[in-house]
Parts: sequence; structure tokens; C-alpha cells
Amino acid sequence: MNSSCAFTKTNLMNFDRASMREYFQSLNEKPFRGDQLIQWLHQYGVTDFDAMTNFGQKLRTLLREQATFEIPTIIREQQSKDGTRKWLMQLSDQLSIETVFIPELTRGTLCISSQVGCPLRCRFCTTGLQGFKRNLTVAEIIGQVWRAVRTLSEEAGRHDHQVTNVVFMGMGEPLLNFDAVVKAIALLEDDLAYGLSKYRVTLSTAGVVPAIERLAKVSDVSLAVSLHAPNNEIRDQIMPVNKQYSIEALMDVCRCYFGKNSKRKVAFEYIMIDGLNDRVKHARELVKLLQGIPCKVNLIPFNDQRCDLQPEPTFRASSLDTIRAFQKILLAGGVRTIVRKTRGADIDAACGQLKEVSGC
Repeated sequence: MNSSCAFTKTNLMNFDRASMREYFQSLNEKPFRGDQLIQWLHQYGVTDFDAMTNFGQKLRTLLREQATFEIPTIIREQQSKDGTRKWLMQLSDQLSIETVFIPELTRGTLCISSQVGCPLRCRFCTTGLQGFKRNLTVAEIIGQVWRAVRTLSEEAGRHDHQVTNVVFMGMGEPLLNFDAVVKAIALLEDDLAYGLSKYRVTLSTAGVVPAIERLAKVSDVSLAVSLHAPNNEIRDQIMPVNKQYSIEALMDVCRCYFGKNSKRKVAFEYIMIDGLNDRVKHARELVKLLQGIPCKVNLIPFNDQRCDLQPEPTFRASSLDTIRAFQKILLAGGVRTIVRKTRGADIDAACGQLKEVSGC
């Protein structure tokens, strides 16, 4: 048989509830069967059609013949001294991505990837400097969550909801993989899948303005913006995306993202780089820039990368005293500001350190 004519089974990991219902309708089955499969797959972690006991034998046979579940596999795990865990996951075409789990006393945050590499090439980020390979499918995005939940549950000896928060802050720019990311978000928030509230799913973007506008129309996901500069001059230097979408355009869309009547806030991520964006004048500029935007600012010490993809060699983390002084100015200006504790830096799992292949 010509290989080009070979039958390819449908990967059901690619479907959110709406598309799963459509799939079952295409099999001349009732749409609610799609709801049942979503629950089996994501809530219970079942990938054996024979174990789906509320499906008749005829339907189970049909599904075995036509459908499958392709899920990224963990090929390497590293654990930080602070408890952070990083998994290198392999995709079906042998490319790989990294996923990070950050455990805390009251919650567990899973940081997932949306692309293999990243096309934006921010100068402080290893992911961008390694180049861009391709977008991830829905199956590869939500598969990171599926695999993490299963792994953590097996270790605990029960289905323990240790993943309480999911952030799209791994490899890639999520809004450049819009459709797949939105479907994955739908699954994360679906009560028959992972049941996370809109406050517990966060999408981080470097500032793709038209896609932020589009996102606001179809999702209520929490928004984090990688800002990292108080003006166009500095942002142009370290984030090429700013040359396409200026800081003023970005602030305009952030001002409107949640709507006038919402009490929710946009989170701005701000990596503190010694001498570049961390001076008193920069803090004052930032206060002025953020006026009128319901927001909070997360100050993040720059994380050194120990490999051949080293970002700008002159970049160094701001001192803690500098960061605290910067925070004080923002707080005095009425901007809620938090200094983020770096997690997983010793295994290159911190902000800006993820890459396609672990090890240097």
C-alpha cells in the first residue's frame, strides 16, 4: 500500500468539548458522548476505550479503529533544591519541549509551553535565542497538563488535584498559536476536564496587540504581559516585537482587556536587569505609563543562563536593594507591586531559561 494513502487515526487529545461533540456526531452518535469522553480522558485520565464502561461495545470498537490518544512523553526530569520540577517532554516528531511544576503550600502551578522555541527573540530569553521550530497542537499543549496531573497523581497514590494553576509562560508566544491555545484554555476551564477557574489560568504574552484584542472577545483567561521596560527606547532594544506594536498601543489594549466594570487586573512582568531598566527614573516612568490601567507588577530578577545560548553577556540581575527601591517607588505611585522569588534557577527552570533540549 502507498504510505501516502495509509489511514491516520484521529487524535482525540486535539478536541475541546465543542469539537469532541462534533466528532461524535460525525460518527452518528449523540453529542453527549463527546462530553463523556472528555470526562474519561481529562478528569479520570483514562485512555483505554475498553475501560469507558458507559460506551457500548460497538462504539468502543469503532473508537479503537478510528481514534487514538497521542500525548507527549516525559523523557527527562530534573528537580530543584526548592522543589521545582522540570520535565523534558518528547513530541511525536522527536522535537521536545519543557514543562515546569512549581509546588507551594497552598497551590501547585504548572508552567506550560505553546511552541517549540519562540520566534520573538527577546534578548534576555534562552527560548527565543534558540530559534523557532513550530507551533504546538492542542494535544501537545493540553498533553503537558494531562501528563503532569497523571505523574503527580500516581506518585501520590490517588487522583490528587496538585495542579491548581496553569500558566502559559513556558516556551513560545501563546498568541502566535492562537486557535490551539484557546482550545486548550477551554479544556482547562471545562468542569468535565480540569475545572480550573478563570483566575487560575494565566496567559502570558510579549505584546501581540491584535491577538490580545481578539482574545478578549473569546476568553476570560487572566492576562500577564511581559513588559520589561518603561519606554519604547529600552523595549525596542530587548524585545523586537515592540518595533511592530509600540508600548503605547500595548497599554491601550491592556487598559480595555477586562472591560470597564471588571475588578480584575492585568499583571505586568518586569525582569530587573542591572543598569538597563532598574533605575529610579525608570521606576517613575513606569508609574506614569501604568496610570489608569488596573494592574499589578511582578518584579523578576534576571536569571543567568548557563549554556551556549547565553543571552546578552552584559546582562546581570539587579541587586536586591535596587529591586526593593524600585518596588518602593511603584508602591508610592499606587501600583501594586510584588517581588517574585526565583524558583528552579539551579535546573534552568526559571523565567527565560527554558529551551528545547535540556543540558548545555
